[in-house]
Amino acid sequence: MDTRERLIESTRELLWERGYVGTSPKAIQERSRAGQGSMYHHFHGKPDLALAAIARSAEETRSRAEAELDGPGSAAGRIAAYLRREREALRGCPVGRLTQDPDVMADPRLRAPVEEYFTWLTDRLAGLLEQGRASGELGPGLDPEATAAALVAVVQGGYVLARAAGSAEAYARAVDGALALLTAHAHPPARPAEPSERPLQEPSARPLRKEGR
Repeated sequence: MDTRERLIESTRELLWERGYVGTSPKAIQERSRAGQGSMYHHFHGKPDLALAAIARSAEETRSRAEAELDGPGSAAGRIAAYLRREREALRGCPVGRLTQDPDVMADPRLRAPVEEYFTWLTDRLAGLLEQGRASGELGPGLDPEATAAALVAVVQGGYVLARAAGSAEAYARAVDGALALLTAHAHPPARPAEPSERPLQEPSARPLRKEGR
């Protein structure tokens, strides 16, 4: 990993751990093992480096989401795969946590990658839901845009609940509830499952309990 990459990765870690104000140039240099001259050779200053780090976090988070949302299977199945994938629930979303940083949100340049990520995710989920409705997999009463916004809120809210409870189970329960509501919109309505069957919301893949990165 070259010096520029070390600077970006170190800034990503520090933003997650300390927030924008706590991520000082000195802390970045110490974490990345890069001198002041190297830092200002690659970036104009802390805001420029923070923007590169935030954009990288948004890009990688989007790539992970695309792996499930663009995968094989039905529309609802791909959404379920996205919601159920293993996550570091106690650490939270690397993009979502930035919305809680007032200094990031107050700067239009720093906020832009965060806003763009959530706009993309909501639109992608809405597109899948519309696809499911058009194919008859989901009922005509489902509102794709509103449901997509609710699913994004479940993911981000699930992280908050997990951190508040100190348990990844809180995230898993939020996901189970969201998938149960999505199942209720199946067309035709899903019948009660036999004991040997596995409905959409069961079993839940429990998120990892990792607290470190």
